[in-house]
Amino acid sequence: MPKTLLQQLRTMTTVVADTGDIEAIEQVKPQDATTNPSLITAAAQMPQYQSIVDGVLQDAKKKLGESASDQAVAKEAFKHLAIAFGKQILAIVPGRVSTEVDARLSFDTEGTMKMARDIIKLYADQGISKERILIKIASTWEGIKAAEQLEKEGIHCNLTLLFGIHQAVACAEAKVTLVSPFVGRILDWYKKDTGKDYQGADDPGVQSVTKIYSYFKHFGYKTVVMGASFRNIGEIRELAGCDLLTISPHLLHELDSVQEDLPRKLDPEKAKSEQIEKLIIDKATFDKMHAADRMAHDKLKEGIEGFTKALETLELLLAKRVAELSEKEPKPVGAD
Repeated sequence: MPKTLLQQLRTMTTVVADTGDIEAIEQVKPQDATTNPSLITAAAQMPQYQSIVDGVLQDAKKKLGESASDQAVAKEAFKHLAIAFGKQILAIVPGRVSTEVDARLSFDTEGTMKMARDIIKLYADQGISKERILIKIASTWEGIKAAEQLEKEGIHCNLTLLFGIHQAVACAEAKVTLVSPFVGRILDWYKKDTGKDYQGADDPGVQSVTKIYSYFKHFGYKTVVMGASFRNIGEIRELAGCDLLTISPHLLHELDSVQEDLPRKLDPEKAKSEQIEKLIIDKATFDKMHAADRMAHDKLKEGIEGFTKALETLELLLAKRVAELSEKEPKPVGAD
């Protein structure tokens, strides 16, 4: 029987599930999984995960005491919810889970490092080694500097919201473990900006990841590339051979339903023989290149704002749920 695209992809690329939905992860059996604030917010609203949410809220209330406000309990619980989902995911996947630092800390190096260490400690309290965790941090200059220090402490980082070569090279120079260039979001920007449609190798998101992959392999960086944010399986086919690809469950199912030949497109040996100019990225160069790259500038800003909004939505949902749980609690005898 001919092999599916997904079966062939697994022979050359580590397949990662891009979701917070534990049931979906059980179905697609990826090596690793990635989450982000939007995915955790979506998963937290699914009825099948209400017990996880309620358990985290009850623990937070116990920790803060009965007099704590619903908002204070929600804020405390929010820090633990991603870890609760991460723990469940790690019981299914053999590899790692990516857990994101608060997007509101994207321009705060010290704050990012503190939260990353807190996340690692919370996982350690659950008996989970830091080797199984990737801390997701936005690819701002401040985020990259935080990741550089965290990597020296043995905390592995996944630099996300990455759109430009300047971000990627700065990450590689900082010796981060992994970068996640956003294929689909780049395509979205170009389609809107030019009014054109793009297919296959002409897709600007595909071209961006190919360029980053070739640069890293050509110059021998250890940082690996994980293409992310796909709009269709055509983009995935063009990036076959990339170190890792993080793919939503519905696209994983689609890949597993197609039986066609999947040629390898990205190859480290081929990249070594390409003519590639070395870039030196300090803060001034980073800022200059970022300002000149309208797409990277717009999408990084939009991504941070989107994840921030998702976090704020999640905090409101959690506060509302705290109030509902309080109403269900039996009142002491003699209370009004």
